[in-house]
Amino acid sequence: SPVHLFTFSDLKVPLTSTIPRPVQILIDELSRLPGIGPKTASRLTYFLLRQPPEQSKSLADALVEMKERTRFCSICFNMTENDPCPVCSDEAREASVLCVLEEPLDVIAIEKTRVFKGRYHVLHGAISPVDDVGPDDLKIAELGKRIQRDSEIKAIILATNPNLEGEANAMYL
Repeated sequence: SPVHLFTFSDLKVPLTSTIPRPVQILIDELSRLPGIGPKTASRLTYFLLRQPPEQSKSLADALVEMKERTRFCSICFNMTENDPCPVCSDEAREASVLCVLEEPLDVIAIEKTRVFKGRYHVLHGAISPVDDVGPDDLKIAELGKRIQRDSEIKAIILATNPNLEGEANAMYL
């Protein structure tokens, strides 16, 4: 009698039924992170399953601590533990030059160069009608208020990303 080989696509039962619920929940949660699809989420989950319990606890503690201790600066909206952030409270920084960026990661990239000595304003995204992100969803109104309030600002650098959304931000501003 001939042997019939089955593939996963032949199965009528969803594969998730064989995955323990806590494992599936972690895969689903990791899949919601940007740049992490279901395959990568599964790899990360199974990696963590093979690690000693202390490593998972350490990761969980780091996530909780990040959420509890990190906030956005009330002046520039960059990430910080203390408000105002170290850049906004640094008297040696050039208060007359303001660099407008899309994301907190952009601040890190510019700070790594050790060239820019001004201050920042983080918009927290880019205008994107496709993603239903408009000017009201960003820190644009706060930028306007800051410029009106701070007479020291003499120059504004628009350092938006060189893509369609970044250009839309720059044009809108």
